[in-house]
Amino acid sequence: MDVNAAVAAAAAIAGLCTGVIAMLAFRWSERDQARPTRTSLHTDAALPPGVDTVLSVLRSSAVVLDESDSVVKASSAAYALGLVRGGKLAVEPMLHMARDTRRDGEIRQVELDLPRRGTGRGEALAVSARVAPLGSRLVLLLVEDLTEARRIEAVRRDFVANVSHELKTPVGALSLLSEAVMDASDDPEAVTRFAGRMQIEATRLTNLVQELIDLSRVQNDNPLEDAEPVRVDELVAEAIDRSRQPASTKQITMAVGGSGPRGSTADLHIWGNRGQLAAALGNLVENAVNYSPARTRVGVSARRVSAPGGDLIEIAVTDQGIGISEKDRERVFERFYRVDPARSRATGGTGLGLAIVKHVAASHGGEVTVWSSEGQGSTFTLRLPEAGAVRDRTTTGPDRVDEDDDRPYDTDPNAEIPAPEVLP
Repeated sequence: MDVNAAVAAAAAIAGLCTGVIAMLAFRWSERDQARPTRTSLHTDAALPPGVDTVLSVLRSSAVVLDESDSVVKASSAAYALGLVRGGKLAVEPMLHMARDTRRDGEIRQVELDLPRRGTGRGEALAVSARVAPLGSRLVLLLVEDLTEARRIEAVRRDFVANVSHELKTPVGALSLLSEAVMDASDDPEAVTRFAGRMQIEATRLTNLVQELIDLSRVQNDNPLEDAEPVRVDELVAEAIDRSRQPASTKQITMAVGGSGPRGSTADLHIWGNRGQLAAALGNLVENAVNYSPARTRVGVSARRVSAPGGDLIEIAVTDQGIGISEKDRERVFERFYRVDPARSRATGGTGLGLAIVKHVAASHGGEVTVWSSEGQGSTFTLRLPEAGAVRDRTTTGPDRVDEDDDRPYDTDPNAEIPAPEVLP
């Protein structure tokens, strides 16, 4: 009996120990599961409450780094700029800034030029980077792309410099001529000559100021606010009347043609601001006359062409002038750019006419292109949306121009314009 009692007591003690060990193991397992893992430190839970939402609405590229310089959070814009690669910040200067800020807690800001991804032309992105501490462990990096702002600032700076130069030329000439008139007060012939020069410079100054006003207006105004169906034949007639006197002086023949049923532009309409469209076409015709030799021809033609987004009206202005070289062709629409500065001074050109044409075309949802060959001439082509409602009421079958129509309206300056009406 004593032996059996001893065995039973030993079994009871062993069971009690097993239960205690099992309970301790269960408690330890629960505590281990509740402990944060290394992986969980890099999830969104590591960010302070609300930070993730704020970063998602920021326009700047945002990157959050932890104490090991690993990326905890990065916006899509940060990836697009190439700031983050392989879970790491790829820009060394920004990484050094983040480490310094993590060490001393100071906010830092710097402007950098970064290589543009996917281009081999050495173009750079101008960015502004700002680093600030985010809690005790994290660092926030905000990067703003300044490339477009810098480009606009450079254009504005060049524009102001060019305007100053262009204004100083006629103003300085008027000042000198007025002194010459005073000195030659006893010489009527000299006074008459100097007064004539003053009138020329005053006209040049007036034209420059007016074109600056026109350029400012077409850049700032919305042409669709005052849009209306505009007859192409009226625009062409107005443009030709504007240049009739200089064309007559140089014995330049002006011809008008079109693809309508009567060989004219009568049934073609453009939707837009009449004043801006007239100014744009007038500038093209005026340039064609100014840059054409005497006893040549300037042609203006119009037609309707099909396009995926809707029919377009093409207005082509062709001359037989000096032509434009390939390198100059890319810059002719820049403000104040002149292919031949000496000729521009002789004709009173300001270098703003084609810039106005470009802005008018763009604001009306169209474009302007140029074809040119040195010594043969040039063709400037305006392509603008047609006034659809008017077209539906007026278009007839013969007035249609198919997409495969290959008549060289905007290719060969010597190409014949259909059914020309020669104007004196």
